Amino acid sequence: MALSVDIPAKTAAARSDDQLRMLVELRRELHAHPELPWQEHRTTELVAAVLTRAGLTPRVLPGGTGVLCDIGPAPARVALRADIDALPIPDTKDVEYRSTVAGVAHACGHDVHTVVVLGAGLALARLAARGELPHGVRLVFQPAEEEWPGGAVDVIKAGGLDGIEEIYALHCDPSIEVGGIGLRAGPITGASDHLEVRLTGPGGHSARGHLTADLVAALAAVVSQVPAVLARRVDPRAALILVWGHIAAGSAPNAIPDSGVVRGRLRTLSRPVWESLPPLVDELIRSVATPYGVGVEISHIRGVPPVVNDAACVGRLDAVVRSMAGVDVRECEQSLGGEDFAWYVDQVPGALARLGVREPGVPAAADLHQSGFDVDERCIPIGVDALVGVALDVRPARSAGTR
Repeated sequence: MALSVDIPAKTAAARSDDQLRMLVELRRELHAHPELPWQEHRTTELVAAVLTRAGLTPRVLPGGTGVLCDIGPAPARVALRADIDALPIPDTKDVEYRSTVAGVAHACGHDVHTVVVLGAGLALARLAARGELPHGVRLVFQPAEEEWPGGAVDVIKAGGLDGIEEIYALHCDPSIEVGGIGLRAGPITGASDHLEVRLTGPGGHSARGHLTADLVAALAAVVSQVPAVLARRVDPRAALILVWGHIAAGSAPNAIPDSGVVRGRLRTLSRPVWESLPPLVDELIRSVATPYGVGVEISHIRGVPPVVNDAACVGRLDAVVRSMAGVDVRECEQSLGGEDFAWYVDQVPGALARLGVREPGVPAAADLHQSGFDVDERCIPIGVDALVGVALDVRPARSAGTR
């Protein structure tokens, strides 16, 4: 796919070294002060302040966190999205910008996503001021990506996609070295749900388990049998997996408890399978637990479907990235991780790409959602240029219903 404008020349003219240094400083500021989903007030204020100083007019989302900001001539046709929330994970790194908030860290790279979109917005604003931005671009700084069904739902309700024809985002990927960007047409992430099973019974003495309900044995059966049976009730090509992450029951070795709970994540690469899961999962859990004589309560919280990248949008990103000196483009695999960017591309064509953040030459790095996660900050200008480039790559408006 050929570029419609001279992307390298445009992006080089749109940003400055001083601006990039500011973005690194801001990234470290955000990293040191992470905020949990729906609590991103400080982050929201910082983003809005930078945009306002650039002469733009940001608006805070109705929930009080998150920002939308249009740049250039109306209406905005292209959206660039960043997620701004952090995780309830301690930061164990020994760096000067280590988290100052106990038990909270930017362990998924949302601080990088934020400054990359912010940097792209500042560069596009400079072009708009010179009359060189041919169409409007909307910046979306979204809260609560780590919550389900995700802050994307609230952005859409607030009109974040109104008039938008295409939407793009980057996500940090520590499996790729800095200088690399991973692309994939079609599904790039998986569907993900939260599952909680709570069992109850009368409790009793472990010497007379036959007179009560052996709740711990019932929990163990659910934990071990349900994933195995579930895998045999769906097409194995769907890559369905149920992994339990938390189990709790009782406190004494000689007492059968009266309640217990197990929590986990249900993931699949297939949207049709994801849509069919609630009644099947409910059936299997009850069929395994009921023979033990326990009460069964199931909380199946629907998360997100897979992100399905539009082939034309991926082609546009591919052409842009290949025009950038020293940047390597590669095809990436579909991940089982969930991403609420899926809700955006359900509404308009778009693409999520993987931004390489691992220091070159380092054979391994902490994965996403790990306490030691960090990035090589040389990824920031690469992300900025990629998003500026794709926002500038003007094409005729798509006809209604075209994907």
